[in-house]
Amino acid sequence: MQAIRIQYTVKADFAERNKQNIAKVMAELRSSNHPDIHYSAYVLEDGKTFMHFVTFEGENQSSVISSLESFKHFQSEMKASEPEVPPKFDNLALVGSSYELFS
Repeated sequence: MQAIRIQYTVKADFAERNKQNIAKVMAELRSSNHPDIHYSAYVLEDGKTFMHFVTFEGENQSSVISSLESFKHFQSEMKASEPEVPPKFDNLALVGSSYELFS
């Protein structure tokens, strides 16, 4: 299993557009039916700092997300918006979980 956290801060006037782009990524990922990928995104209290959390079961699953047209669009628009804080990627190691991550 692989777990990744990505966090970044967009300009306030881009936050709603970013939410829309994220929703499109999630919809396309759901429709592509990959039960071995769990992807969620959150916005912090400031309304413009976003955190994405992705877990993969198996090897090379991250390429599934990066190949989505909606994800390519999301990345392109976010980069063009010139985020206040660029994305920071953290690889996480699971210590424990109160629920089954993949069944």
